[in-house]
Amino acid sequence: MQDHTKPVHVFSEIGELQTVLVRRPGREVENMTPQIMERLLFDDIPYLPAIQNEHDAFVKVLRENGAEVVYLEKLTAEAVDAGQVKEEFVDAIVEESYVSSQTAREAVKTHLMSLDTPQLVDEVMAGIRKKDIPICAPGLFELSKEDDNPFYLNPMPSLYFTRDPAVVLGNGLTINSMKYEARVRESLFMEYIVKHHPRFAGKELPIYHGRESVASMEGGDMLVLSPQVLAIGISQRTSAAAIEELAQEIFRRNLSFEKILAIKIPNVRAMMHLDTVFTMVDHDKFTIHPGILNLDGSIDTYILEKGDEEGTFAMTHQTDLQEVLKEALGLDDLVLIPCGGGDEIVAPREQWTDGSNTLAIAPGVVVTYDRNYVTNDLLRQHGIKVIEIASSELSRGRGGPRCMSMPLVRKDIKQI
Repeated sequence: MQDHTKPVHVFSEIGELQTVLVRRPGREVENMTPQIMERLLFDDIPYLPAIQNEHDAFVKVLRENGAEVVYLEKLTAEAVDAGQVKEEFVDAIVEESYVSSQTAREAVKTHLMSLDTPQLVDEVMAGIRKKDIPICAPGLFELSKEDDNPFYLNPMPSLYFTRDPAVVLGNGLTINSMKYEARVRESLFMEYIVKHHPRFAGKELPIYHGRESVASMEGGDMLVLSPQVLAIGISQRTSAAAIEELAQEIFRRNLSFEKILAIKIPNVRAMMHLDTVFTMVDHDKFTIHPGILNLDGSIDTYILEKGDEEGTFAMTHQTDLQEVLKEALGLDDLVLIPCGGGDEIVAPREQWTDGSNTLAIAPGVVVTYDRNYVTNDLLRQHGIKVIEIASSELSRGRGGPRCMSMPLVRKDIKQI
């Protein structure tokens, strides 16, 4: 039974989606140029009006299917006001933005403190250009123009991928330590929301992994397969050390999660997170990108379980992912649906535009990008209901429907 007194509740990837956190792409998308987009982890610059229309259509689908949709920027502003922590929040943002000089830091802080809270949050997310902050007595650093970055606070265009900065595991969360500087600040928003927003504050929500950890972990690598099983990718952005830290904390707390499947995927941008190559779409069905498998079909998978002594875990190594999943989930049979049908051209093309990145909104019901039509047709052939959304601009950010959503509450599901 779902505990309705809890503001977060996720024990499955496929339970009916009840509440989900999103971010509508904003000015941060337009504040990119070809010169800085790589450092901001983008390969292209989306067209803002079109990407907003596509995101609005995505949200409309979620609402039409019964989900409450809450927005990151709104919850952040409400949390800052409710906690009366505006100056603390500004100080944290300026500190983590690595503003170049004390003169500039003071000017940026003065500017942000002059704004009302919703404007403040919008400015922080969109980025603050140097030309927009007057400095009465500039120092040598500003006058010498040795830094060609036009921003004091860099824009955060990846914010519409709300999946990564924090993850709900059961009735608790991880607030993640992001791999790259461009995204480090993103999890700060969720930290303030959990601490100060009336929806969460005072609910004693356990945090299983904090953003202060030096070991990087991101939500795209974390899948809740059942109340007993988590899958986490060892990837470009989630380290083995972070998974070990999380495992020790979960087992120490005696949570329902008994097994963590650590799946080693290629350390490349095209497959930056586990959910770009592997997602759950039904009780016994998963998408998979064949490119993560070795020539013999194997993939290194490490099964972590609670050890005999406090704070320890036992680990076994296997290479047959299908058999690992069947055993962990108690299934007699299980289907891995290959992205692009496994075709040597179609599979990598559709994986690049997140053909494997499905968002399950109920068992056997997924939201996908329309452009991945080969994978979508294959999902339908396996009995999955596929709801397609337009994706010409959304896909430029290298993330799909699962990436764009952070489930806060899902209904529990009956095990088959």
